[in-house]
Amino acid sequence: MSNLDFPSTYKQPETSRLDYFYDRPGTIPGQLHLSPDAQPAELVLIDYDRDRATRVSIADPKIIKQHLTTHTVSWVDVLGLGNMETWDALSPIFGLHQMLVEDVVNVPQRPKIEHYQDQLLIIAIMVVLNSERTGFTKEQVSLVLGKNYLLTIQEEPEEDCFHGVRQRIDADRGIIRTQGADYLAYCLLDAIVDGFFPVLEYYGELIEDLEDEVITRPDRSTLEKIYKVRRELLTIRRAIWPQRDAINSLIRDGSDLVSREVQVYLRDCYDHTVQVMDMVETYRELATGLMDVYLSAVGNKMNEIMKLLTVVSAIFIPLTFIAGLYGMNFDRAKSPLNMPELGWYWGYPFCLALMITTAGSLVFFFWKRGWFRSVM
Repeated sequence: MSNLDFPSTYKQPETSRLDYFYDRPGTIPGQLHLSPDAQPAELVLIDYDRDRATRVSIADPKIIKQHLTTHTVSWVDVLGLGNMETWDALSPIFGLHQMLVEDVVNVPQRPKIEHYQDQLLIIAIMVVLNSERTGFTKEQVSLVLGKNYLLTIQEEPEEDCFHGVRQRIDADRGIIRTQGADYLAYCLLDAIVDGFFPVLEYYGELIEDLEDEVITRPDRSTLEKIYKVRRELLTIRRAIWPQRDAINSLIRDGSDLVSREVQVYLRDCYDHTVQVMDMVETYRELATGLMDVYLSAVGNKMNEIMKLLTVVSAIFIPLTFIAGLYGMNFDRAKSPLNMPELGWYWGYPFCLALMITTAGSLVFFFWKRGWFRSVM
């Protein structure tokens, strides 16, 4: 996620991946919190109809306006949050409400659906596996749906999960070139939701590896890995849960900008969010179970260590008793009963034999009970 340097007049709260954006109490509604030295966003226009499709990078946002009045579908992809100049140029072109721009720029927002006069705002959270496959990146994607255009704003410009949609437009695969902007919005939402599955597949494999590690070689690092998995699964849950509710509200309440046919497709997208939720809850339960297994494994390991120490102690306690008994200094001249063994010719071998016999008897007894097999 982007780490923006806010102006000195605004105090950025300490955030993590678990937090949503909130304004400082008393802040003017619609205020944008952008870094003064932020770079302009990159604008990419994909314009298509049944017969053709073009993709161009836009240097001057004013060029976009002429495409909004044609019969073609115009997809304007804003890569990055941009700076104030970017939104001063885009807002009048698309007629964006000030509160809409605030939700788009001040990230992260909770996934939601907002209805405006001639536009529909969809806030979604996209997760993508990072290049090292050691976790995922999470960013906000905002979709502004108009009559024949779709404006998308991505928080991070480096990577997204829209490659398949772009390829379908370029190659004219499926029905996307014959549909309107609402169908394009559905395709992007579906790509965002489907992007959760590779991430969850990664965590499923990670949990399997952790299960083996917990059973065979649990240590402190294992506990840290389990905590990390649980925390990241919670982050995914916080992303998909409101996203599911947002899509459901769009299906239930409808919109003049979304046709009935597209609502049917949205129901399939909603089913995918429910499936993602089931997978997330299952993995969270498995991670919680791993924690219990880890504590049980550590406890069993400690019990085995204590059992081994107890066995060793039980063997040497009677030997210590015998050595201590014969180490008592009694004067044999005072009484023949005072340690008569000290006067024996074989007294010392007798004492050693007694110790060996006692230790051997205890070892045999422990072996017959199977205690050595459980502690070795």
